[in-house]
Amino acid sequence: MEKKKRILFTGGGTAGHVIVNLALIPVFQREGWEIDYIGSHQGIERKLIEQLDNVTYFPISTGKLRRYMSLENIKDPFKVLKGVGQAWRIIGKRNPSIVFSKGGFVSVPVILAAKLRGVPAVIHESDFTPGLANKLSIPFAKKVLATFSETLEYLPKEKAEYVGAVIREELFQGNRAKGLALCGFTNEKPVLLVMGGSGGSERINSALRDSLDSLLDSFQIIHICGYGKTDEQIELSGYKQFEYVGDELTDIFAATDFVLSRAGANAIYEFLALRIPMLLIPLSKEASRGDQIINAKSFSDKGYANVLEEADLTNERLVKELLTLKKQGPLIQDKMKAYKSEQARDKVVSIIKTYAKKK
Repeated sequence: MEKKKRILFTGGGTAGHVIVNLALIPVFQREGWEIDYIGSHQGIERKLIEQLDNVTYFPISTGKLRRYMSLENIKDPFKVLKGVGQAWRIIGKRNPSIVFSKGGFVSVPVILAAKLRGVPAVIHESDFTPGLANKLSIPFAKKVLATFSETLEYLPKEKAEYVGAVIREELFQGNRAKGLALCGFTNEKPVLLVMGGSGGSERINSALRDSLDSLLDSFQIIHICGYGKTDEQIELSGYKQFEYVGDELTDIFAATDFVLSRAGANAIYEFLALRIPMLLIPLSKEASRGDQIINAKSFSDKGYANVLEEADLTNERLVKELLTLKKQGPLIQDKMKAYKSEQARDKVVSIIKTYAKKK
């Protein structure tokens, strides 16, 4: 009797390094695969994955791949080596058929350990250009998949394949009435969703709150602030704050007419798939490697989004850009109709199965 197939997922640090895994895990569960996940001890991936049924989570030691000078850079190679050893033991014990990585610094020791164990690995790159963790991991993987077709220019030809955006199927099952009721909203004004990535953005939070008096004339506002970033002193009709949203996110998306967001690839492709016009404020190069700036430009060039650079963010400019977005909403949605789903999730599942080790 053939043993059940087992897949080991990895990826973390931000929600963007987990979302694709969350879209794929239910598919493999329905097909009877056993699921393991290697992540960090404290990362957001642990919170997101441990709430899933029938997924075994294994935390390992991991360093942070910094692009700046820090004393921690001296310690981190030893943390990574410790993580490689831990992942090597986990992979040896669990004996997966395949490892699938969504990136983030926790994935590097896992991909190295998989190579040492002779377990094939498939990597997914969401951003326009590969992140540092994936750059380090690609030489040890069998395949690397891209969300943007242009990303193939930055990847080794013999390993790279364009698959498109992997979208969580449950996002299309939201109920607008439930989303409005959750926030105490009505259908009288359009709903603006504001979110600054999984950790929230102090800069966006501050500019938005300073502009509420102007914006609430035109919008009802759902504000996903980030953990510990709500302001309990603000109690205004038409303004609802959340630290983080879990299962209710599908209903909130269904209630959303416009979105103000960072420009992480997974998030903006979800907004595109849902046909939600967006104003993007990408992370600056001072705070990142500049990947969100490139993501945002790609969407702007295609007419899917308007962009406001963080360096240009003022209260007055924010209000102006959001009112412009409201006016241009129908035109942006018309452009979005040109985007067709490539059934990316099914493609990725098929590729994973192709490379899975036979038991």
